Amino acid sequence: MTTFDSLRDFLTYLEQQGQLLTIRDQVAPEPDLGAAARAISDIGEDTPALLFDNIHGYDNARVALNVHGSWPNHALMMGMDKNTPSKEQFFEFVRRYQAFPGQVEQRVEAPWQECVINDPSKINLFELLPLFRLNRHDAGCFIDKAVIVSREPDRPDDTNRQNVGIYRLQVKGPNRLGIQPAPAHDIAIHLRQAEERGEDLRVAIAIGNDPVISCVAAMPILYDQSEYEMAGALRGKPYPVVHSKYSGLDIPWGAEMVLEGVIRGRQRETEGPFGEFTGHYSGGRLMPVLEITRVSHRRSPIFESLYIGMPWTEIDYMTAINTSAPIYVQLKAQFPEIEAVNAAYTHGLVVIVSTRSRVGGFAKNVGLRVLTTPHGMGYAKLVIVVDETVDPFDLKQVMWAVSTKFHSRDDLMVLPNLSVVPLDPGSSPPGITHKMVIDATTPVAPDIRGHYSQPLDRPQNTDAWRVKLMEMLNA
Repeated sequence: MTTFDSLRDFLTYLEQQGQLLTIRDQVAPEPDLGAAARAISDIGEDTPALLFDNIHGYDNARVALNVHGSWPNHALMMGMDKNTPSKEQFFEFVRRYQAFPGQVEQRVEAPWQECVINDPSKINLFELLPLFRLNRHDAGCFIDKAVIVSREPDRPDDTNRQNVGIYRLQVKGPNRLGIQPAPAHDIAIHLRQAEERGEDLRVAIAIGNDPVISCVAAMPILYDQSEYEMAGALRGKPYPVVHSKYSGLDIPWGAEMVLEGVIRGRQRETEGPFGEFTGHYSGGRLMPVLEITRVSHRRSPIFESLYIGMPWTEIDYMTAINTSAPIYVQLKAQFPEIEAVNAAYTHGLVVIVSTRSRVGGFAKNVGLRVLTTPHGMGYAKLVIVVDETVDPFDLKQVMWAVSTKFHSRDDLMVLPNLSVVPLDPGSSPPGITHKMVIDATTPVAPDIRGHYSQPLDRPQNTDAWRVKLMEMLNA
């Protein structure tokens, strides 16, 4: 299986596979970079990554966009053929997920140690990075695809409680960032513990990473599961890290740039607005402040950014399967009847589950369990449960099930005032919403409602004709 230790390795492979478009004409950071990323998302589901190497106002700066932004790119990240269907990618992702824990390889040195700035007064992120606003009304420039490493202050030696996550970072000064740690995220737990101890929280920010760790950092895995061990499982090969004596944290070996510093305990400043995955601006809120005290980077580092806006964009491809697979595994552990899970829509605010029914009312139990998963508590606000014969990745089939199996009197569950990510524009107050479970499965005993005893089957020889017609069409 092909694996990638760095962003550069992956970009080279994407180019070999015809999935990288290099733009050599000079572009302006604004609005060109955000506009190009939006445009490539609008073109289709098999678009390439973009690499810009001639940016006005910067010498030798390079920006990568849309790296995960298509099903072919997602398949290549996993070392699969680029034409692998998304449903097949899902089940392969699940298979590797279940191989957790993978191995982690500690290396002594990393390419990002080539250039080091130790003096905080000499750190200027505006000079080090070709920063730009993604959407026109963003409050400023954001770093939105870096992985941020932190450890639980109460148990700093427990590497299983070392979190590697993606959280948006607003650049507020030469070495000052705003960070948005949503309450459902692991880093929020680490920060709360640090503040209870009267301490700052040490963090390391890795920018421009190999594709697997970026994918894992956005996964809703369990609190005590190591992201690096998960990356090793998905790669089928030990994941390389380097331990920083400065911050005491393990950092991805292949990063382009590493920022180390602290989240200041009990300090809050206005952060946002920012154009988010919901297709709306998030508004401004009081959020923690992060100060950078050390920068390390490769020579001529590549700045990787993630365009976020009205779905679908890169984030939807990057988080579709890595959100669906953990929910599937977590449900399957308790309900072996589960067939598949699709949480691909708007970062899993909608979750579709296909399952066999053990007994009447079983699907409602499944829907409730989704809401108690790590992802469900912070995101899922609509759960649709369908029969095992319905493909949750085929919305035509799902809508058929809802339109024929769902009865609003008996199959709708509304649960009031549950937690949701505050970015949900429908939440009121922010972070609180009613959630809903739709049971679109066929009733089974002792539930005897409806008239489902005469389902249609397919005409005889349909499969043979499908093969024959496909051969004729492809001739």
